[in-house]
Amino acid sequence: MTAVTPVRAFEGLAAKARQAKSSPIKPRPVPAAPPAAQPHGANPPSLRPVSEAAEVRAIIRGTVQASMEVLAGIRPIHQLARRLDPRCLASLQHRAALIRRELTRTGNPSLARLHRNSTVRSVRVCEVADGIYEASAVVVDDVRARAVAVRLERSKQVWRIVELVIG
Repeated sequence: MTAVTPVRAFEGLAAKARQAKSSPIKPRPVPAAPPAAQPHGANPPSLRPVSEAAEVRAIIRGTVQASMEVLAGIRPIHQLARRLDPRCLASLQHRAALIRRELTRTGNPSLARLHRNSTVRSVRVCEVADGIYEASAVVVDDVRARAVAVRLERSKQVWRIVELVIG
């Protein structure tokens, strides 16, 4: 497979344009689609995820990634306030403060690499009851791999994490 440089790509586009101009066959215009058969003032269908489990999996993946960034010190904790229960938020904030304090006290270089470049490798979701899910995630960073356990509950059409345990 040959690489296409911008100059070659431009030359290829110019050749296609010249060929289209000299071609005797003209493309027909496509007729406009008729308007949707909805009564005036009706609400369009809302955008919903394919499945509730897929929505929960995406929420957990993003929240676990953000939590690891909080522990690494590259994301402020208040960005998770909407998604985490106040008790989980306080626990995460306490753990992040302990990591920062230990880092400044010892200056250990391996501790400085802890939680850096974290990536969520996998998320497994299980529905426990209606509107309650439990999940596990595997997170890999520069130093090690770790497990994260999450419990997610729906309250007033909003998903909230009520348990977050980072191994």
